[in-house]
Amino acid sequence: MLKGKGLQSILMLFMVMTLVFVAACGNGEKNTANDKNSGAGGNVSSGTNEEVAANLSGEIKVDGSSTVFPLTEAAAEEFGKENKDVRVSVGTSGTGGGFKQFCAGEIAISNASRHIKDEEAAKCKEAGIEFTELSVAYDGLSIVIHKDNDFIDHLTVEELNKIFSSESTAKTWADIRAGWPAEEIKMFSPGADSGTYDYFNEAILDKKGIRNDSAISFSEDDNTLVQGVAGNKFGIGYFGFAYYEENADKLKVVPVDGGSGAIEPTLDSIKDGSYAPLSRPLFIYVSKKELDRAEVKGFVKYYIENIGDMAKEVGYVPMPDEKYTEEAAKIEA
Repeated sequence: MLKGKGLQSILMLFMVMTLVFVAACGNGEKNTANDKNSGAGGNVSSGTNEEVAANLSGEIKVDGSSTVFPLTEAAAEEFGKENKDVRVSVGTSGTGGGFKQFCAGEIAISNASRHIKDEEAAKCKEAGIEFTELSVAYDGLSIVIHKDNDFIDHLTVEELNKIFSSESTAKTWADIRAGWPAEEIKMFSPGADSGTYDYFNEAILDKKGIRNDSAISFSEDDNTLVQGVAGNKFGIGYFGFAYYEENADKLKVVPVDGGSGAIEPTLDSIKDGSYAPLSRPLFIYVSKKELDRAEVKGFVKYYIENIGDMAKEVGYVPMPDEKYTEEAAKIEA
């Protein structure tokens, strides 16, 4: 039998070996945990695009159409939940205002409720800015009146011309249709920098321009137009379908007769094109140079891959899945 110092030595050796074994196990668990964390969005020097995407950071400036704003804002909000170090700022200077900044290299993305004009594209080219046009959803430009208006059941394109055209001399509703009240027409329109203004001018007024007198108020802010019509019993205005849906308790939408009968804007009539001639596509324009930035490319890819699901939530009509697939291919090209 071992006694005295011999026994003590063996006990001490056993305790040391036990401590070493426990420490080794602990380090193994820590290393395993670290390995798992490195594959879940930690700082990694190499890995898949998904791992890199989790580490995006920076600022992305967007401006332009107030009609497209709710779509881009929704995409930016959801993207931000997954990429907290990326800040996406979205302005509403109007389609024309957005293209001015875009072609000056001041913003990465321009929201647009119409195609870019030739003269705008020329300015971008002069500045060395190449771009990609991406369709994001469909919209139905909506004609709205006060919720208590009880005499307008629909309007024809010809009557809309009598109301808004620069060539019109109509002053009261009685001038538009016999039997309507001899009350002054009060109009509310997006400003000249708005793509909605341009679209209305082209689709309804045959590019004659919108009248500019004391009877009409202009604003780039659709919420201001909503307030204007909602506050005037004999008022009329127009803007994107999403803003009407958001304020349906304050306003009444007017069915429009484009030649095939009066059609009210709805998700279905906009999608199938029967709400004519006021159904239209919406776009974002992305600088190709800015797409070289990982955070911009990540955001744009997220936008196109997810905006179809978000569109209905903010009052727009999603495009067919195959169309989004085509748009996604443009980003990679």
